[in-house]
Amino acid sequence: MKRTWTIIGVTDVPRSFAWYQSLFGQRPTSPGHSYFGQLVDSDGTVLLCLHEWGAEDHPSLMKPERGTPGNGLLLFFRVDDFDSALKRARGLVARLEEEPHVNPHTQTEECSLRDPDGYYVTISALARRKRGSAARRRPGKRSRPAKRKAPR
Repeated sequence: MKRTWTIIGVTDVPRSFAWYQSLFGQRPTSPGHSYFGQLVDSDGTVLLCLHEWGAEDHPSLMKPERGTPGNGLLLFFRVDDFDSALKRARGLVARLEEEPHVNPHTQTEECSLRDPDGYYVTISALARRKRGSAARRRPGKRSRPAKRKAPR
């Protein structure tokens, strides 16, 4: 397997297409169709496909009422420009679902927001911050004091 094409059902393909292009910092273009669009990276990699609910006979894309958009799905995007993506994300929504924090597993910064159809979208830095950079912690989490060495 070389690539996966994630396809999500949306109410308005052109609106969602523009929203994701803005989030990813891409220049505005139009989707290929009013009912389907592919967001593509500069190297041609498909990042996300948007499919209008009920536009074709795909059983899982017939009606949003058959399930809550995003239930069991996390759209997780790694970006090489986290600070810029965070700024764009804040401009797209009234509030973030999760404020920027360091993921303890990846040791990279991430934040989460909801797209126009309610999908949960996480933006994660591609690389760790360099030492000496101010790293943000998850809200409500206290840093633990360093363990002291026993006196000799």
